[in-house]
Amino acid sequence: MIKTEALTKRYGTLAAVDAVSFTASPGEVLGFLGPNGAGKTTTMRMLAGFITPTSGSASICGHDVDTDPIAARSCLGYLPEGAPAYGEMAVRDFLDFIADLRRLRGAGRARVETAIERLQLQSVLTQTIETLSKGFRRRVGLAQAIMHDPPVLILDEPTDGLDPNQKHEVRTLINDMAGDKTVIISTHILEEVDAVCTRAIIIARGRIVADDTPHGLAARSRYHNAVSLQLSRPEQLAMARAAVAALPLVAAVEVNERDARLTALPRAGAPLLEALSALTSSQGIALKELHLESGRLDEVFRTITA
Repeated sequence: MIKTEALTKRYGTLAAVDAVSFTASPGEVLGFLGPNGAGKTTTMRMLAGFITPTSGSASICGHDVDTDPIAARSCLGYLPEGAPAYGEMAVRDFLDFIADLRRLRGAGRARVETAIERLQLQSVLTQTIETLSKGFRRRVGLAQAIMHDPPVLILDEPTDGLDPNQKHEVRTLINDMAGDKTVIISTHILEEVDAVCTRAIIIARGRIVADDTPHGLAARSRYHNAVSLQLSRPEQLAMARAAVAALPLVAAVEVNERDARLTALPRAGAPLLEALSALTSSQGIALKELHLESGRLDEVFRTITA
């Protein structure tokens, strides 16, 4: 559904995107991650046909975005960064305008109402877009991106500016649509990767530096299979730290005195959970919580992009 080959964009001597190659298939929700200035938005703009690549190629549903742009865009729903729209237009008028541009006729026109309902825009249909909150402007942008039921969605920061309830609704919407679509989401919210993405690409300095499932990325963390212990009695913290550090399976121990919490990092492949459970029981260490970690995406992100 989406394919790029050595996609490159240069501004003078600066390579904003440097030979990026990847594919995305139906049913995939691909998270596109990276620090500010890494090249995420530039890549998305090239895929959407808004920026011409310096070299390389990109295609949507088999249509080259440079040589066959109309066919490529007809397969695409795109939410740009900032969700730009005509501020002087009422929400209803703007969505009808987009429907006209998309040539939605007859039964297809019902998709406008479906998009309004899915994004819960009924209460603001008569307001001008410039008077909307950032969250509602984002929802209007999402509505125009999905109304023609495209097989490919490219969403640049789709939950930016939304409150927690709205973020949950948009993530649910993405999960509902993902079964037969290809979705690319640019985000800097790592919890979003866990919530909606089946795969994640990390880009830094214009290049892809990681391409894996969220679980696979988490497994690269030094906290993968680490065990976190929160003590009921903070006065036991020093004793518990010494006992945990003495275990041969433990590579290191981190302490958070404020929460009376220890985090035991395992030696490679070591099964810590049972050993620590037995240790705390035998030593009389009172616990509030004993938790096996899958890994920390934020730590992996920092390590890879630093």
